[in-house]
Parts: sequence; structure tokens; C-alpha cells
Amino acid sequence: MTTYRFMQPLDVLYLRGNKLFGDPGSFGESLIPPWPSVAAGALRSRMLADDGVNPSDFAAGRSPHPTLGTPERPGTFAVTAFHLARRTTPGHVEGRFAPPADLVLTRAEDDTLVIERLTPRPAAAGILSSAPLAKLPVLAERARRKPVSGLWLTQRGWDRYLGGSVPTEDDFELTTNLWKLDTRTGVGLDAERRCAHDGKLFTAQAASLASDVGFLVGVRGAEASASGTVRLGGDGRAAAIQGIDYEPPEPDFDALLQARRCRVVLTTPGLFAEGWLLPGARSDGRWQLGDVSGRLACAAVPRAEVVSGWDLAQWQPKPAQRAASTGSVYWIEDLHATSDALRKLVETGLWTDPRDNLQRRAEGFNRFTFAVY
Repeated sequence: MTTYRFMQPLDVLYLRGNKLFGDPGSFGESLIPPWPSVAAGALRSRMLADDGVNPSDFAAGRSPHPTLGTPERPGTFAVTAFHLARRTTPGHVEGRFAPPADLVLTRAEDDTLVIERLTPRPAAAGILSSAPLAKLPVLAERARRKPVSGLWLTQRGWDRYLGGSVPTEDDFELTTNLWKLDTRTGVGLDAERRCAHDGKLFTAQAASLASDVGFLVGVRGAEASASGTVRLGGDGRAAAIQGIDYEPPEPDFDALLQARRCRVVLTTPGLFAEGWLLPGARSDGRWQLGDVSGRLACAAVPRAEVVSGWDLAQWQPKPAQRAASTGSVYWIEDLHATSDALRKLVETGLWTDPRDNLQRRAEGFNRFTFAVY
């Protein structure tokens, strides 16, 4: 069973995404929303404190936790969802979602927002490309328009999108209504002399989230703290945590099976062995993961991002891995499965082996949802 928590920052956040940072003149750019591992680390640290576990003993593997396990062998705790969110009423929040890769937003000459969806099409005769799949994601438009950014899907727009409809202009919210960035200058410190380093000035972006805006976190396999505060992001800024009731939209699995096709939409970054390619995909285009199989017909995948992090137990950076970006879309045809198999795959995520990369699995990577094709 998945329970949900709402993290609301009580201060500005430094969400630098663990990019190289700290050299004189460097610039720490904020990453919003951050990787799900940020929420996983905050919740696990709070759970250890609540249960009276010494962090040093836990890091060394001397004090296993019933649900967190050890750093080397994680337990049942796993983040299953991580989204930007807005609280609408006490105890109730609605997610905010970056437009998926198959949604194209442009402005018409009269300044109205135009929302269109990419459609998988076979390449026309005489057209050659390096795309390895049978179809290409195509946008058929009569006139060229300027792309639009800085918009986020509301919960209603996300539900419409997953149901196969194209969202309307009212289904989007401006980024400026969700958070603002504040550029701040800092000075590097010498820990031994306990004074400022000469010439070590740097600049960092602080994210100031709007009132009632925070992060929605889903947790399975453990009872995460439902009140109090956690340390979130760089410098350990405080965020209030609250238990909430949230019902994520569930696709009509029977309709997907009847149509024998669906879309796979990443909701967190995907750490895949073959780069952008879904786990379980073969060179002939067939795809199978668990008890779900089909043909991978098309994909819309933005530029890859690099995921790293800081390993508190080992006190060193985590390995840098290329990841398929959140919002990547894969079209599956000739779908063969059952409703239970589809539901189970959503619950477990896009992993080929139950023992594969247990640390990253617990941190919430490779999460997705099904959508109507």
C-alpha cells in the first residue's frame, strides 16, 4: 500500500542537483523538482531519528532498520511517486506536472496557447533517419509557431492527458505562480582555519516556493513520518511534512487491453541499461517486462540528464548515470497483458530484476504511468 506525504518548505531551498559546484566563480543552478532521491533521503533520515537509530551505526551497517534495511542492502522502503504539488484544502493536494514530451505548446499570432500532441507515423517513402523504431513522433502543423515554456499541467490537465485527451489552456499553471528563483552570493569557508577562503566567491540559485506549494511524495513498504519537519536539499533547509489523502489517477486498464495499445510515460527519471531504451526492449522491437509484452513502436525522449547524488553513508559522490528524462513517452502496440499485470508493473516500476539496483529503486527512479494511446 502506498501512503502519501506533502513536503512544504519553510524556507528557500538550494536544489543544486549535485552538479559540479563550489569552485571560485561557479554558479549553482536549481533543479525543480529535484530528483526523487532528495525526498527519499529526507524521509529516511527522519525515520531513523524517530526510531532512535544512531546515524553513524546505520551508515556502517551495524544497526539495520526494520524497513530501511542498511545502506548496502535496502529494506522494503521505496518512493513510488514524487511530484511538485499545490495544497488546495487542508489535507488535500493536487499535483503539478511538467508537460510530457509528446505535448507541444506554442503561441498563435493572436497570443492564444496552442496545445498539440505528437502522433506516431511510419516514415514516408524516401525518408531516411537513424531512428531505430518503426514509427516517428510527428507533429503535423500548417504554420510554424514559437514554442512556449514555463507552464505546468494541473491535476485536471494531467488526468485528461492520461485519458487520451489534449489538455486545454485552462489546464496549465505558470511557473511564476509556483516558485521564484533568487540568486545569492556566498563565500567558501576553510573548515580548518574557520574563516573565509580567499577568492572563493560563488553564486547559487535559491528557490522560493509559493504559499501552499511543495512536493507530493508516495511511499510504499514503510510508515513514513506524517508530521513534523525534515531537512530538504542543500544546507538542510526545513520543510514541514504532512500526511495526506491522495488518489493518483489510474488508467482504465480494461480499455487499454481492449485497444491493445498504450503509452508509457515516465514520472521520474529512468536509469536504463540501454540509455533511452525501455528495459525489456529487444532489437526486433518487441518489448516484455514482467507479464506485460508488446511492440515498442515509437518514442519521444528529450535530451538525457545525468543523475548523481551524495552518499552520506560512504561520504562520497554517487556514481553519475545518464537517465531518460521525466516526461519521456513510449508508444506500445500489440499489447498483451492482464489488468493485474499492468497494475503490478506500475507498482514495481521499470526494473528487469527484483534485485536490480536496490538503492536507486528505493530512491524512486524508473517510475511511470500508463496512458491511453
